[in-house]
Amino acid sequence: MAKGECTVAAGRMNAGFAWIDAHIHLDAYGDEERDGLLQHAAAAGLEAVVAVSMNPESCRITRQLALANPGQVMPAYGYHPEQAVPDEEQIERLTGWIRRLHQAGEPFAIGEVGLPYYRRTEAEAAGGIFDEGPYLQLLERFISLAAELDRPVVLHAVYEDAAKACDLLERYGIRKAHFHWFKGPAETVERMAAAGYYVSITPDVRYEAEIQELVRHYPLTQLMVETDGPWPFEGQYAGRRTSPAMAADVVAEIAALKGQPLPETAALLLQGTKAFYGIG
Repeated sequence: MAKGECTVAAGRMNAGFAWIDAHIHLDAYGDEERDGLLQHAAAAGLEAVVAVSMNPESCRITRQLALANPGQVMPAYGYHPEQAVPDEEQIERLTGWIRRLHQAGEPFAIGEVGLPYYRRTEAEAAGGIFDEGPYLQLLERFISLAAELDRPVVLHAVYEDAAKACDLLERYGIRKAHFHWFKGPAETVERMAAAGYYVSITPDVRYEAEIQELVRHYPLTQLMVETDGPWPFEGQYAGRRTSPAMAADVVAEIAALKGQPLPETAALLLQGTKAFYGIG
């Protein structure tokens, strides 16, 4: 474990509140590092993490982590959109595997799924042609699956892609939708808030005006905190390995931006995340 992780965790030993890291790629950490992250963050006040998946192998590892850490790791299974679309056989195998876990009564969410905003815009900026159709079809498959199984869905859908995701969520009657690290126009923010969708906030809220503005306007009862670890952050986090303990800073920043007492803010964020994911 990197030195920065210990520093962040130790700094929260007496925080006086608990939290859940609602979006982390736990499988992307090494075994020894992962154990240290969870232990130090738990000592600081972390109650659980929502571990999302990238692809079938990532799903398999995430499930193993959830089985090894019951109550502390809530898994989410899906296919991340910022990569090539899998073929039909791969999709069928993955969705069939997810259905079998549902039949077995295992706890999980659907995710991380969504649309390839960064992949698409990079291709277009380079003068290429990007076919978004297969990605929309894949997202619809997973949203349909979430509706069929009555599971929460974790979304990677930012800017103009968020409205497309909302169209599909509404078509399938999905209520438990979680947009992670969301950024988007005011009209989409209003639409998401009115629909009861959740948004999770990362440590960049401490230095990004766009995210601070989102926090000021989005309902506190529909916010969560996350790290998207091991994604690295800037500002005061530059050079540090991302840890679930950093999500405690997000809780404090949300309280400050909302002008609300920290204990009450932390309690509402924790309660909302637990209810959304059925944790505890």
